[in-house]
Amino acid sequence: MKERNLDPHGGRLFPWLSSWKLRAGLMMVYDFLAMVVCWLLALLIRFDFLYSQIPPEYLRAYRVAIVPSAVVTVVVFVVFQLYRSLWQYVSLEELVRCLEGSAAASLLHILVITLLFGRMPVSYYLAGTVFFTVAIVASRFFYRFVRYLRQKHPQKGHERHRILLIGAGEAGQMILKDLDKNPDMGSRVVAIIDDDSGKWGRLFGGVPVVGGRNEIPDAVKQYQADTIYLAIPSASGENKRAILDICSQTPCELKQLPGMYQLMSGQVSISAMKDVALEDLLGRDPIRPDMQDVFAFIHGKRVLVTGGGGSIGSELCRQIAAHDPEQLIIFDVYENNAYDIQQELKKEYPEMNLRVLIGSVRDSRRIYEVFDVYRPQVVYHAAAHKHVPLMEDSPCEAVKNNVLGTYKTAYAAMVHGCERFVLISTDKAVNPTNVMGASKRLCEMIIQCFDAKIKAGQADRLPQIFTHAGFESADKDGTGSVFADVKTEFVAVRFGNVLGSNGSVIPLFKKQIAAGGPVTVTDPNIIRYFMTIPEAVSLVMLAGTFANGGEIFVLDMGQPVKIDTLARNLIRQAGFVPGEDIEIVYTGLRPGEKLYEEKLMAEEGLQKTDNQLIHIGRPVAFDYDKFIVQLQALMDAAYDNEADIRSRLMDMVSTYHPADVARQAV
Repeated sequence: MKERNLDPHGGRLFPWLSSWKLRAGLMMVYDFLAMVVCWLLALLIRFDFLYSQIPPEYLRAYRVAIVPSAVVTVVVFVVFQLYRSLWQYVSLEELVRCLEGSAAASLLHILVITLLFGRMPVSYYLAGTVFFTVAIVASRFFYRFVRYLRQKHPQKGHERHRILLIGAGEAGQMILKDLDKNPDMGSRVVAIIDDDSGKWGRLFGGVPVVGGRNEIPDAVKQYQADTIYLAIPSASGENKRAILDICSQTPCELKQLPGMYQLMSGQVSISAMKDVALEDLLGRDPIRPDMQDVFAFIHGKRVLVTGGGGSIGSELCRQIAAHDPEQLIIFDVYENNAYDIQQELKKEYPEMNLRVLIGSVRDSRRIYEVFDVYRPQVVYHAAAHKHVPLMEDSPCEAVKNNVLGTYKTAYAAMVHGCERFVLISTDKAVNPTNVMGASKRLCEMIIQCFDAKIKAGQADRLPQIFTHAGFESADKDGTGSVFADVKTEFVAVRFGNVLGSNGSVIPLFKKQIAAGGPVTVTDPNIIRYFMTIPEAVSLVMLAGTFANGGEIFVLDMGQPVKIDTLARNLIRQAGFVPGEDIEIVYTGLRPGEKLYEEKLMAEEGLQKTDNQLIHIGRPVAFDYDKFIVQLQALMDAAYDNEADIRSRLMDMVSTYHPADVARQAV
């Protein structure tokens, strides 16, 4: 069988046909012929298109001068680089060069024919220049014009997206230009929204500006838009949120330009558009605290992060690493997460002194070993079981990990000279209705107890709680000298839900939407406070710098958000209609779950700090000595896996009222 004559150049038999040099050669031939034809046409027009009426001297002058003039024209165009442009992206610069090149070529022809053969009719000069210029410009812009028509009137079945553009400004103009350059995308802006009434009813890049933000729903229906592009990067968070709230009432997919950086750097394009981030719907501007105090506090210190592989812990590690610590110690029981953050930080900060250790805060010997070897000066205690329904089914594990793990870590910090211990707490600790919240409230009480005993000079009265028989006492020599100069400051930082954290409802909703639904919401009225992970961590670190010991810092989470609204916004962002394309199913509150979270107990009150986003809750007094006795009994009950562990929690946390007291699980 005879082989086909294929070559390796992309499967083309004659790859040179696609060469820009070949196209340039064809353009040279066109320009040569355009010179010949256009100037002959100018001569014919002068004599009413009657060739026989043209005087012989004019014909002779034309015949002798036109070929040299056409050759010179090609040379002139080479000088003006008219054969090197990408004409599918022709712009004003190319137009100017076309006009300049055509004018220069026409002038040379006029000079040659006039000097050698005498003056020709004035109409010949004028008409010839106009015809030749039009022919040159038209040839260069023809491809661009065809692309424009294809975009303006796409073939049926080839129009992928009909776009409603919000913002008739510089960013919007760049979006229109990018779409114009890429008609094969099949996307077209069909209408524009802008709050500037002076632009209403006018055309912006050939597209009508149909009104302000209140016209968005009607414009979507009238122009059958299926996608909304938000191109107002300078808008405030509150203003953007108001517009997005209106957009979320439509079935359109939402895209937005990330920010001013893309506009200033000229990177505005379709590819730069991103999905509307959920934090854009929180109803406030992003929190950007001044981190100078944090830098001064962290710089040059040895810092330990427990639970450093988790969503909060890993972000703590990232921000600590950026503040130049002497050493960063990451401690986590789950090696996969610990490995991921280790590799990330080693790549980002190769010179940093980084240690990643595996172990559990429940293990007294392991946590003491870490403190004894590395002597951290600052501890961020993020290790905890946080999933409410799981802790309802395993309450003893919540006590072992959250409560006793916090106590053991805090004790190790105290006897090893740690300067500051920062507990990561939660708004679920306020009037808790679940085991997880109650366990975190106990963690806060442990912090208050440690602070009170240290300030009273009674650090030695804090028992060394451990479960390993024969474990060596912290007071090795029995003199109590280890408690003589304890200066550790213990504080807690309380905040609500964080977007994208492990166990967050947002990833669950996205998975359910991707699977075609249904999206499950526990209750149509359930509300939560939300904050992004970087925001929460920045404020946690900043609050830690304000500490004097014993405080419970409360972060300003903004306005609460209805989970049902959140779910509907996510569905709309994905381009679906809630209740039609994606069903929403209400499953009822889960064990231990409540409709709303509180940031403070009523009796705590609120005290301001120098930062308006950080407040201090006044500590609720309790009997510290009684608490310590109860805590030891709670440890024994948890390790014995007692079924009535909830009743012990209720005795210790007066504000704990289980949502389902009858539910007993170990």
